[in-house]
Amino acid sequence: MARALASYLDDVSLPYELLDGDEIRNALCRDLGFSKQDRDENVRRLAFIANLLNRHGVISIVAAISPYRDARLKAREMCGSFVEVFVDCPLNTLIQRDTKGLYHRALAGELEHFTGVSDPYELPEAPDIHVHSNSQSEEESATFLLARLSELQGLPKTHGPWKQKR
Repeated sequence: MARALASYLDDVSLPYELLDGDEIRNALCRDLGFSKQDRDENVRRLAFIANLLNRHGVISIVAAISPYRDARLKAREMCGSFVEVFVDCPLNTLIQRDTKGLYHRALAGELEHFTGVSDPYELPEAPDIHVHSNSQSEEESATFLLARLSELQGLPKTHGPWKQKR
């Protein structure tokens, strides 16, 4: 969905940056593990980068797991314009979609601090957008996300059907 949003922003010529949680963790946050304290710090760093970009007119798409409510609230407070998107998907569907085999490893006890398995995920109390990705196709979820963002943020309409660039 983050890549679909990026493609849409390309189509309507709006400046953006996609901050992929895994890429940022690898490039800037190698010193962090997966404890609650380290996860909160990772989210704080992502929010700091997003806020810097936002101040210069660049839309920040942050695609990251942020399992703790308090860290999400602090990120919202740091950023001037913030939309919390909760991509809701049950564990059994995540396991079925798991191309890297991480859920199987976590369920076997091979991975510590794995969100939704051995570490908690605190559900958002009032997300700005709630996507039920298990009951929608990838395209339907992305279309719903874009429609809701357009309502909330006044994004312009495209001049034709957008296609996700892969």
